[in-house]
Amino acid sequence: MNKVASRDAYGTLIEPTTLKIQRLLPGPIERVWAYLTDGDLRRKWLAAGKMEIKAGTSFELVWRNDELTDPPGNKPEGFGEEHRMQSRITELDPPRKISFTWNETGDVTIELEEKGSEVLLTLIHRRLPNRNYMLGVSAGWHMHLDVLVARARGEEPPPFWDGWLKLKQDYDRRLPPE
Repeated sequence: MNKVASRDAYGTLIEPTTLKIQRLLPGPIERVWAYLTDGDLRRKWLAAGKMEIKAGTSFELVWRNDELTDPPGNKPEGFGEEHRMQSRITELDPPRKISFTWNETGDVTIELEEKGSEVLLTLIHRRLPNRNYMLGVSAGWHMHLDVLVARARGEEPPPFWDGWLKLKQDYDRRLPPE
């Protein structure tokens, strides 16, 4: 497995406001696709919410990060029990690509590529509005994708909030200042 796709690989800025992060997951591709699009599977690593697999349709993501790992770790101040966000699918090519809006703060594209018995997941989050938001999103995607890798491999992920807090500090050192 190359460094780019390893479990602990950090996201990188490929443009000033665009984050790219990759992970290698056990296949087949249809299984990984289900983790992206099936609300019951997605809630185990990111956020719940029913999604009609059709370009142009709206859906809601519902985060309950305290439920992602046991224990959840030490939640930072300012985070509630639940967070909701409206999104809309903007591009779709099952089971290889899905793009969707990210509230008013950008858009996300996730592409899947078969690599033998594994699947390379490439996530690109565009139009991040400022550095502080970028730090939270970078740490968030990194930690959520680490939880996905663990779940897909049948492993227990580490406490979500402890990982997120450490990653936010790491990204603060890695990302350029404003």
